[in-house]
Parts: sequence; C-alpha cells; structure tokens
Amino acid sequence: MGSKDMTDTFEIEETHNLQEYEEQYMGSLYHSSAQTRITNLLSNDERFSVFVELSLDATQIDLSQFGLKAKDKLIPDICLYPKGHLKKRGRDVRKVPDIPLLAIEVISPDQGSDEILAKFEAYFTLGVKSCWLVEPSVEVVHIYPQPSQHKTFDMNDTEIFDEIIDIHLPIQSIFQW
Repeated sequence: MGSKDMTDTFEIEETHNLQEYEEQYMGSLYHSSAQTRITNLLSNDERFSVFVELSLDATQIDLSQFGLKAKDKLIPDICLYPKGHLKKRGRDVRKVPDIPLLAIEVISPDQGSDEILAKFEAYFTLGVKSCWLVEPSVEVVHIYPQPSQHKTFDMNDTEIFDEIIDIHLPIQSIFQW
C-alpha cells in the first residue's frame, strides 16, 4: 500500500507540473503558425538540420545569472545545426550537449521580450552564433548576431537575411495566411 501511495503522489505532482507547463508554454495560433512555417522554410535548405523544441544541455553555465528559472537546459522553439552534425545514436538523448548555430524564439501572448532576450544572452554564452525573435502578432522578425545588436525585418521587407548563418527567407511566407 505504501508503494501505491508514492505512485499516486508522483502522478499528482507530474500531472500538476504538466498542467502548469501546458498553461505557461503551449503556443497560440499565431505562434504555432510562425513556428511551423519557419521550420518548413529552413528544412528546404540542404545545408542544415532543423529541430523543434529540442532540449539543449546548459549545465556548463549558471542560468540564474541571466535571470532564468531553468536550471540545466534551454529549449528554443526552433534550432538549426549543420547537416549531419547530430547523429542518431542507440538511445534517445534528453538533453543535447551540442550547441546549434541558430536559436529561434517565437513570442507567444504570455511571454515578454525581456524573458526571451535573457535566453538569448544564455544562448550566446553557450556558443550559439545567431538568435531570432519572431513576433507573429505584429509580423516582425528581429535577428540578433550578438546580444546587444539586432536588425528588424517586417512585412515591408521582401526577405529576412541572417548574415551570420547566410540564410534568406521570404518574410511573407513566414506570416502568410
């Protein structure tokens, strides 16, 4: 009976944490659309492998220095690696130690840009080369080649251009309906 009580307690805690996670991080319609479209566009580039919601191992730095609540991992909405960099292994990996070239965050209605900019500081400290902040509600993409510098693209531009990674994407394709 003691074992059953422990299992019940674990299930309640797990369910509570899952509900809390879903309430805080589940994407909105615009978030989902932008994330899907960017992933599809980047997947067409044979130079790269694209991953969605991949857990990055951040144990080599103290994330609290950036004001982040995360303890040992960061999860970008989208990340990009050189093609063939990550290889399939025997067992699945819960936290990837390899750092991507690019981390993309799509802001959702419940997030603030300060929270995402703090993640960008952590990404750059880990060795990410470029970060994008995508704001679907106003149809804007900010590309950060370093934490204190960015270029903004909106629907008046024909494409977004990441000079660090050498990526050109038509901005209308990201926000089209």
